[in-house]
Amino acid sequence: MEPSDPVEIGRIVVPHGRRGTLKVRATGSGRHLREGVEPFVAGRRRRISQVRTTPKGYLVDLEGVGHRSEADTLRGEGLILERRELDAPEEDEFYVDDLVGLAAVGASGEVLGRVEDTFETPAHEVLVVRESEAAPPIYVPFTHEHVPRVDLSGGRVSVRPPEG
Repeated sequence: MEPSDPVEIGRIVVPHGRRGTLKVRATGSGRHLREGVEPFVAGRRRRISQVRTTPKGYLVDLEGVGHRSEADTLRGEGLILERRELDAPEEDEFYVDDLVGLAAVGASGEVLGRVEDTFETPAHEVLVVRESEAAPPIYVPFTHEHVPRVDLSGGRVSVRPPEG
C-alpha cells in the first residue's frame, strides 16, 4: 500500500550503532518524528518505537529493524505520512511540500517562474525556482528576508532572490 497524498517527514541518512537505529534528517520541524507514528518506509508501514534528538538530527528506532545490516538497506529512504495524518499547521505555518508548484513572484509583481523543488541545507530550506525547463534554476533561501510572503490559496510566493 502506498500513500495517496504523501508528505515526507524525514529522510534516513545512515545507520547509527549496531542495533538498527537510524540517523534521520527531519523535513521541517521534526515534530512528526515521534513514538507511535507509523510512516511508510520503503513501501511499508513501520512504527516508530523510540526517538532521540541530537544536535545533528534525530536517532530513530523502527519496529522490525533490529540490526545495522537491516538499517543499512533503508539508507536514503524517506519517512512518509499521508497528508491527513499530519498535525494541522499553526497560523502562518505550512508544509514545505505545499510550496512546490507555486508561482514565484518578484518584488515588482513579475513572475520569475515556479517553485520546482526544495532542499534543506544546515541553515535553512532552499526553494528551487525555474522559469522554464531550459532556464537555469534560481536558488532562493527560504527565510523571511528572501521569501516575505506565502499565499497558498492564491498559488504564489513572493521572493527576493539573493544577488548574484
